[in-house]
Amino acid sequence: MDYGKYKYEQARAAREARKKQHTIQVKEVKFRPGIEDHDYDFKLRHARRFLEEGNKVKLTMMFRGRQVTHPELGRDVLDRVRDDLADLAKVEQHPSFEGRQMSMVVAPLKT
Repeated sequence: MDYGKYKYEQARAAREARKKQHTIQVKEVKFRPGIEDHDYDFKLRHARRFLEEGNKVKLTMMFRGRQVTHPELGRDVLDRVRDDLADLAKVEQHPSFEGRQMSMVVAPLKT
């Protein structure tokens, strides 16, 4: 067997496999503790679309000024998002507080 032909076939198969694979990206959606209903729905639609495309979504709660003294308000919003996305996503990283922001990561359910 010709070794050059073998190497060529291997490279070609690897190139085809790379074309067909879907890389998973982490998309981010940012929220604030006092978010209104319309803004919430708008951002939730974006998160839903990202999950349907097969990407992970990082939900970030940003606190400004004195809002940081009430992290429970931010956690309530993130819990609400988690419940609204329960049909599409599972929690991969539970809410964690880092500096002035709280973040959590959700991943699409395998179908």
